[in-house]
Amino acid sequence: MFKELGPLLRQRTVVLILTRLEDDTIRVNVIPRKLSESENDALATPLSVAGTAEDLDAELPSALVQFVGAHLELRNTLETAKEQMAAAAKAAKAEARSKVTPKTAPVRTEPAGTETKKPADAAPKPAEPRKQEPARNASLFDIGPSSESAPLSVSEADEEEEILAEAEEDEPADEIDGLDEAA
Repeated sequence: MFKELGPLLRQRTVVLILTRLEDDTIRVNVIPRKLSESENDALATPLSVAGTAEDLDAELPSALVQFVGAHLELRNTLETAKEQMAAAAKAAKAEARSKVTPKTAPVRTEPAGTETKKPADAAPKPAEPRKQEPARNASLFDIGPSSESAPLSVSEADEEEEILAEAEEDEPADEIDGLDEAA
């Protein structure tokens, strides 16, 4: 009986409870203890067998072999499932990070024969800030041509010349001469 419990005892504490039920009937409870509070409850499932002393001597070892085998298989299955879940969670986190972070441009590799060496002293210089030009008043020459000052058509040019000619005729000649002399 203890030989069959050996693989289970290597991993955890096992409690045996023997109880007399009737005249010749004995109940055997095999209860594996949890290693930690966070461990799955299925790994602490007890085995309970009842029978006469002769029946227990004959049948208990094979029942213990099955119980220990099922327990070890369950433990391995749980560990495998935990590993797979952890790997899936890690992959999901990596995928989520790759979607969130901006993708960088692929790194270009140069052929082995064309190596470029940079001197160790040559550190990249920070960009010099531009000096701001002082604010200045706008002049007439800074403003480009407006859309309203389109070239005059031939008829409009003729009208303008007539107006200027009339203006010159109306002015007294001595005012024009006075302006020339003052200049």
